[in-house]
Amino acid sequence: MSHASQNLKRPIAKALSAECLPAIPFNKVVPLGKELEYMAEAVASGKIAGDGAFTHKCHGLMQSLFGVHKVLLTTSCTHALEMAAILLDIAPGDEVICPSFTFVSTINAFVLRGAKPVFIDCRPDTLNMDESVLEDLITPHTRAILPVHYAGVGCEMDPIMDIANRHGIAVVEDNAHGLFGKYRGQWLGTFGCMATQSFHETKNFACGEGGALLINDWKFEERAEILREKGTNRSRFFRGQVDKYTWVDVGSSYLPSDILAAFLYAQLEVRDTIQAKRKQIWTTYAIELRDWATSVGARMPIIPEHCEQAYHMFYLLMPSFAARQGLIGHLKENKITAVFHYLPLHTSEMGMRLGYNECDLPVTEDISDRLIRLPMYNGMTDDELARVIEAVLSYAA
Repeated sequence: MSHASQNLKRPIAKALSAECLPAIPFNKVVPLGKELEYMAEAVASGKIAGDGAFTHKCHGLMQSLFGVHKVLLTTSCTHALEMAAILLDIAPGDEVICPSFTFVSTINAFVLRGAKPVFIDCRPDTLNMDESVLEDLITPHTRAILPVHYAGVGCEMDPIMDIANRHGIAVVEDNAHGLFGKYRGQWLGTFGCMATQSFHETKNFACGEGGALLINDWKFEERAEILREKGTNRSRFFRGQVDKYTWVDVGSSYLPSDILAAFLYAQLEVRDTIQAKRKQIWTTYAIELRDWATSVGARMPIIPEHCEQAYHMFYLLMPSFAARQGLIGHLKENKITAVFHYLPLHTSEMGMRLGYNECDLPVTEDISDRLIRLPMYNGMTDDELARVIEAVLSYAA
């Protein structure tokens, strides 16, 4: 093996059959800091509902780190996106530009408000929104652009923001993959008027289920608090700014339990450890699989020099759908779980119902058929990493 991974332990002797080896999951959450201690502290405080002490600690830490006006934890990234759609007053007849190659929540939050999705194709290198065709999709009805920083690699935010600003269109970043990633030295999630984060168990920093809304435009701050508190000014009441709180707007219950915030805060405290571990796993995959990928016609992730990735996932683009499915099956035989990713939204059942059967997004359809994600999680051991690499190397596409 290469110098970068020479200390990587080799798997148990090959004489052992796959049945004798423990399964390697695609993802697993492992406490790496004071997660359990802080959760116990939250319980002992007697306040485990939303907006407790650990929620405020998470808010303060992220606001300080990223320099945004306001951070609000939510029960999911989906709910953060829903809040963004409400804050933008999205209504029937509005159009929203969104990648087809993304999780359904990105666009569903806006469709719930009556918006029409306008799907955009991917760049063939980073698999992000293809900004070169963005302006052609804008109409007088376009109200928002939703860049998704796929795999924690930044979209081309300079041209995206330039186009959006010239047309007076809001940009909401779906940064579910990209916490602590950068584009040209600037944090992902700090370009648009708002951004959303995910703390689902599959993300670098997790609390099981959770998300956050990052607000970069002060005009949305007060209303965001109201929406998050069921449409009431309850937050102002708790700060002593009003002597009673009441219903003042639409809204819902978007507050996560402070127990979840306690787990998350502990993860954020050890962010350097988590990111260093994920970088080591990603880099080892990239080095050890490079020659194999070339030999079978697979493609590795492409990270532009001006992007600092978040090390969220490691994927391979296999030469064909059959090769992708074959590798998934081969790894399964070795008790290793590897998975494909998004099915194009424009070819989904809902996409068809919305009239996208004639939509032509060739890059999206191609990569969706060929992409495979390898196991990657914070607690992954050297033995587990070596087993995955050995199994991949033994597959001939």
